[in-house]
Amino acid sequence: MQTIFECHKLCYAYDEKIVLSALDFSVVETDYLCIAGENGAGKSTLIKGMLGLLKPASGSFEAARELRGGTGYMPQQAAAQKNFPAGVEEVVLSGFAGRKKFLPFYTASDKVTARLNMEKLGIADLASRCFGELSGGQQRRVLLARALCATKKLLMLDEPAAGLDPLAAQELYALLEKINRDMRITVIMVSHDILSAVKYANKILHLWKKQLFFGNTYDYINSDIGKMFLANRGDKK
Repeated sequence: MQTIFECHKLCYAYDEKIVLSALDFSVVETDYLCIAGENGAGKSTLIKGMLGLLKPASGSFEAARELRGGTGYMPQQAAAQKNFPAGVEEVVLSGFAGRKKFLPFYTASDKVTARLNMEKLGIADLASRCFGELSGGQQRRVLLARALCATKKLLMLDEPAAGLDPLAAQELYALLEKINRDMRITVIMVSHDILSAVKYANKILHLWKKQLFFGNTYDYINSDIGKMFLANRGDKK
């Protein structure tokens, strides 16, 4: 298996103040990794680092060369995105923008791939609709199809199910599992929904300003930190 990310003694800082430290983990192709932890634990900081938007303060971080320009990223959805005045097909095709370099147009191949991704996610019939008119669950599928157009290897998602009702959230998680399994695309997901994460992800990275756990989901469920965190989440359901 090819290593996608590998880090040792990794630390990140803002204004020279360490906010995340002691990171030692690796991600290999076809992994489905959930990054878990409370608000303020450093999850979004790590995602920024993995996307190359934040340089390490210390330690080493290595990313596969093939990922350069080829990561499908789905950020947290802001209110402005929900009302974005564009057609669904246009939004999905925009996933190719980062791979076009100096080409000012989308090719016939791009349009075929976009259509195939919409079909895989069950939104092909929405192609001519306005993105802002869709339900929250439909919008997430559109943004996921957009992310798929940007990559053949890796999807990174920051709280992809935030704000969705339980049914729509579970449908989204099931789609991600299918993409990971059938398309063999590595999935890295930040999520506060640890109960769903342990159902679908094969690895868990738990943070609180530093790395508290990294390993397979079975070991996490049976670890002290996993038992405590899962119990707390269960009480809130």
